[in-house]
Amino acid sequence: MATAQRTLSTKEADIQLLLAAEAHLGTKNCNFQMERYVFKRRDDGIYIINIGKTWEKLQMAARVIVAIENPQDIIVQSARPYGQRAVLKFAQYTGAQAIAGRHTPGTFTNQLQTSFSEPRLLILTDPRTDHQPIKEAALYNIPTIAFCDTDSPMRYVDIGIPANNKGKHSIGCLFWLLARMVLQMRGVVAPGHKWEVMVDLFFYREPEESKEQEEEEVPALPDYADYTGAAAGGDWSSSQIPDSQWTPDMAAAIPPAASGWTADAVPGVGADGWDVAAAPPVAVPPADVVPGGAPSGWE
Repeated sequence: MATAQRTLSTKEADIQLLLAAEAHLGTKNCNFQMERYVFKRRDDGIYIINIGKTWEKLQMAARVIVAIENPQDIIVQSARPYGQRAVLKFAQYTGAQAIAGRHTPGTFTNQLQTSFSEPRLLILTDPRTDHQPIKEAALYNIPTIAFCDTDSPMRYVDIGIPANNKGKHSIGCLFWLLARMVLQMRGVVAPGHKWEVMVDLFFYREPEESKEQEEEEVPALPDYADYTGAAAGGDWSSSQIPDSQWTPDMAAAIPPAASGWTADAVPGVGADGWDVAAAPPVAVPPADVVPGGAPSGWE
């Protein structure tokens, strides 16, 4: 008797996606504040993160994001290269502000800077790499959400999402899930329906890989280097035009050299069909001017 295949729930499908992206793999070191999120330790010393708690913390972070009325008051930041593309995509779909790259000191504290901002919420990729914005946010009591690995420092982090924050697939998958949960809680995406945005858009791409893909998308231009008379069908002359298509206007448009005429037959016309200016006459001085000269010319 064949049993019907059970449809996976949303939570089970998300957990399978996190496992495929290796978001559960930690490091060989473990911070004392991250011990509660560790499931077990492998034989090679790698700590395994409890992926169920990761999913619960993602939902908790999404509720905090939705509670802020203006999405522009949220800053999502990543100094790690693997998270910069994910940060930009997350800001594009949720309406937050993105800072991809190095953090300028004083962005949250120095009001004289042109890039000064006062966010109500800060979302970070790695507390160790983004230690500067965490310290500045702590001075102004800005809540901070961060993806924390097993060895990440938890100081000044209000909501730590336990996950692998060093792999490009893991970071992209985490931001994709967080953005989808935010849109579902806002009512933009139906809870039971699939989000049309693919998770691959949040993944980091190598510069060489993106360059090769752009070259493949651009159509190849035709080669115009061989557009000569021989390649196009031989010598271009009036003999190739059929008699039935020959008209007097065409004969008048053809230069004399192309129709078989020569410079000797047409006065004032060169061999290439262009007009040749007549040579000026040579002035011969009279004989009486030159002493001893004859009337017929020079002696």
